[in-house]
Parts: sequence; C-alpha cells; structure tokens
Amino acid sequence: MRMTVIGASGSYPGPESPASCYLLEAEHEGRTWRILMDLGNGALGVLQRYVDPLAIDGVLISHLHADHCLDLCGYYVLRKYHPMGHQARIPVWGPGDTPARMARAYDLEEDPGMTEEFDFKSFADSPGRPFTLGPFSITAREVLHPVTAYGIRVEVDGRSLAYSGDTGACDALDLAARDADVFLCEASFIEDAPNPPDLHLTGREAGQTATRAGARRLLLTHIPPWHDAKVPLAEAREVYAGPLELATPGKTYEI
Repeated sequence: MRMTVIGASGSYPGPESPASCYLLEAEHEGRTWRILMDLGNGALGVLQRYVDPLAIDGVLISHLHADHCLDLCGYYVLRKYHPMGHQARIPVWGPGDTPARMARAYDLEEDPGMTEEFDFKSFADSPGRPFTLGPFSITAREVLHPVTAYGIRVEVDGRSLAYSGDTGACDALDLAARDADVFLCEASFIEDAPNPPDLHLTGREAGQTATRAGARRLLLTHIPPWHDAKVPLAEAREVYAGPLELATPGKTYEI
C-alpha cells in the first residue's frame, strides 16, 4: 500500500498545502485500486497532479468539517458533467448525514442531491467492524470531536495505516492505532496554550497515543498554518521513540 499526501494543512488550506486529503493505492487483481481519505478544501486541484480523479474507487470522509469534506462538491461536478459523460457512482463512506450535508453545501435539493454520483454509506452501519473495497480492509471508530468524527484504519496484505481524523485523546483512537505500521495523526494544538477540550491533539498527545498504541511509525499532520510545525514535532519527539516526521504534501510513503 502507498499513501501520497495530497493535503495536510489543518483547519484551512495553507500556503504550501491544501486541507486534509490522502491518496491510498494498492495493487489487486491486475490493477491499481485507489481510495481517498478525506477531500478537504483545495485538495481536488492538487490531486490532479498525481492521479486522474476518475480513477478513484472510493472516498472515506472522517467528518463533515469543511477542511475534510468540502472538495467533494467539486468532485461531484467533475463526475456529473465530465466530457466523457456522467460517471458511474463510486462509494463514499462518512457520518450518517453526509448526503444531506453535501447537498446543502452545493445548494442542491437533498433528493437526489449527489446520490446519482456517489453511493453514500455510513460508518455507523459497521462501527468498529471492517468492510472491504478491493484490497482495502477498512475499520472506522468514532472518536472525540464536536461533530461526529471517525478514526480510520486501513489494512492491505497485513500492513496497516491508522488515521486519526480530528479528535481529542480517547480510547477509540488508541484502539485504531494499535500496532499500526504507520500512524497518521493530527497535531493541531501545542502544549501550554489555552486549548479547548475534546477538540484536537497536541504534538505531545499524538506522541503519547502512538507510544501507548505501539505504532511503529508516526506522521504528524493537520497542523494549522498559524503554528510552526517544528513545535508539535518536538513535543512528539519527547514522548515517542520511534520513527517520526511531518506528513509532507506531495510525498509518497510505502506502508
């Protein structure tokens, strides 16, 4: 499995990166399968540097804040009005209200909304239980955030990627990250700041989670442009002894 970081900026696009979006690729049955984890604002444009958007097999939306889902609107237009014709539906997993939320975001009637382009599925239908798309085995667990949000674990051929989405520290995140080969974890807050509770992680909390979970490699992501990314990186390094780096837009990681 390969992961290319399309966007890693926290809360809104930054000067060097769109908001959250990660392209996962794996070989299966004679072809490359591709899914996206999140499709935040600014990501669809950059995605086209790395893959034809029509080659995507499915999308996983961790939660319905704009920096994780809003470019699904542009993707709807691309699939509906493409010169090659109206494209076949692809599955989109997310919180249960994803179809209505995305219809409102593009000022559509909820029926049909975007349902002729996307086959919407709810993570709540299989909480903590894996489901499959091609070679990908996917497990979503609800985490701690002001809106319904999920941490996501993706496994292929015995290799595992855990993605925090947006969350405060919680048992569900520890479970999602347990023994993961790569733990892609948000670090939106810094220590010793007046951080609201149950919203995001500091770099230190991300490192502590990785240590408790026994994650083999930690990638910090979702750092807002107003922070110096070296600060949460240093915080995590104090409490996590394994390989550690910032998720770099445009970089591909072998998992």
